[in-house]
Amino acid sequence: MNKETAIVMFKEKSIRRTWYKEEWWFSVVDICSALTESADAGAYWRKLKQRLTQEGSETVTICHGLKLQAQDGKMRITDCANTEGILRIIQSIPSPKAEPFKRWLAKVGYERIQEIEDPALAQERMKQLYEQKGYPKDWIDKRLRGMAIRQNLTDEWKERGVTEQTDYAILTAEISKATFGMTPAEYKQYKNLPTKSKANLRDHMTDLELIFTMLSEKVTTEISKQEKPKGMPANKKVAKRGGNVAGNARKETEKELGKSVISQDSYTQLLETSKGKKD
Repeated sequence: MNKETAIVMFKEKSIRRTWYKEEWWFSVVDICSALTESADAGAYWRKLKQRLTQEGSETVTICHGLKLQAQDGKMRITDCANTEGILRIIQSIPSPKAEPFKRWLAKVGYERIQEIEDPALAQERMKQLYEQKGYPKDWIDKRLRGMAIRQNLTDEWKERGVTEQTDYAILTAEISKATFGMTPAEYKQYKNLPTKSKANLRDHMTDLELIFTMLSEKVTTEISKQEKPKGMPANKKVAKRGGNVAGNARKETEKELGKSVISQDSYTQLLETSKGKKD
């Protein structure tokens, strides 16, 4: 269970949420109700908000008034926070029910410090997470290798003066379009991945899809290192060329195999289907 799922059904109490700015935002009052013995969760939150404001906490400033359905069925403005904000609020609630979350946050913080000191630990934890989700070892190896190649590419883009996340997305879309004929957004739609989620497309790719993704990004990195493009137009051309190399290789592979490399199913669906056949 991830942190967002845990929040939605915290302590078996439903937490209202709404999609805003490309992420889920949760009702703060519902969180207070789930974590405290207060008969009036709204009053509890108002008092907590006042205390946090007096203490100079920035937690309150990240809350937004968003419309959620109330008990009477009407849509009413309610204080909401995203996952990070909710976890920060939970840390401020003096309740035994909040302790499991607080211990989890302390554990995660400690692990992140360890990973800064020894980056190999981050890779090992990532591997364990994928294993827990049921991914096979050979797929995990490709996925982790792909992460390293992706990091090398973004480092190269930084060297070329590309630093904005929006620019990274544009260049990635150029590579993907040249490799698979689809941008990442179109690819997610093709695989029927939920739009209201932060599902990582690469976590739903097959082995071959991952391989061609790695090839496209590795070739793009190498071309960029040789030519040192300046500005977005030049970097877009390099990205397209790198993607074209992988795209041509994909097409040749499809001719040999007699089928498309691009799978409409997510890899997790394919795993479940394969498991069902064995059972």
